Amino acid sequence: MTPRAAASGGGRPATAPRGCTSLKLRQLSRRVSRHYESHLSEAGLRTTQFSLLSHIGRLGPLRLGALAEALGLQASTLTRNLQPLLDQGWVQVQVGDDARSREVVATAAGVALREQAQHAWRRAQGALNERLGVQRVAALHELLDECMGLLAEGEPGDD
Repeated sequence: MTPRAAASGGGRPATAPRGCTSLKLRQLSRRVSRHYESHLSEAGLRTTQFSLLSHIGRLGPLRLGALAEALGLQASTLTRNLQPLLDQGWVQVQVGDDARSREVVATAAGVALREQAQHAWRRAQGALNERLGVQRVAALHELLDECMGLLAEGEPGDD
């Protein structure tokens, strides 16, 4: 199936979307973020901080460039988002394999905070699943993954 046919639902005629897709996605993203923020605030974290701490805990220690790539972030965005975690002592940057490379690793305090926040995240996910319905959330995940894959095709760096 061609990407265009897949995008239109397998070749069936698609009705023309109404409104701005970017706006609709941003509105949904803000609502979902507020939902997760309300739960993660119990642990004193924002969703971006929790995501970063979770990736570092799961993948670390790892080079900053590898972390940025895993998160789909620009290096400058990663540096800005990492700063509060460094300031709180939840992560640290250390010398990597050679003197020129740097790796980020979760501290003991960061690991403990991540575990606490994981419980809050599970409550947030459960509440979202209950509110929207598990099937709708699973279908949303599938659709988002498919769309991200289609949009990634032909991006700079794809050969």
